Amino acid sequence: MPIPYLHFQGHCAEALAFYADIFGATDLQLMRYSDAPDMDDALRDPTRVIHAQLTLPDGVLMASDYPPGMTGDPQAAVSLMQVAGTVAEGKRLFGALAAGGTVIQDFGSTFFSRGFGMLTDRYGTQWMISVAPE
Repeated sequence: MPIPYLHFQGHCAEALAFYADIFGATDLQLMRYSDAPDMDDALRDPTRVIHAQLTLPDGVLMASDYPPGMTGDPQAAVSLMQVAGTVAEGKRLFGALAAGGTVIQDFGSTFFSRGFGMLTDRYGTQWMISVAPE
């Protein structure tokens, strides 16, 4: 199974701590550019993350900040899909991730799910939250 790898512009540590809190992950790991061995001095930024990971209910999520001076759009044209076991859990996840972000499709019942919604969170990551079939 492929592992999602997200890229941020200096917000990786904050974003992954946010995701860890929402999903109850207790294994968040972060390495800063300044802590990486054999790193070019121009890239030794102590605020940027060279690699991070945590475990979500359906698998591992990895991420980093773009290197200092590199441009790039976070998560352009990619969404993370998370399946919740109940409608209540789906609503909770959707609401927490949507706080400070932008709702693309309100969470609600659809022909394919008891609960489904789409959003872009405050860090630019697009999410689809769906409820598992009964």
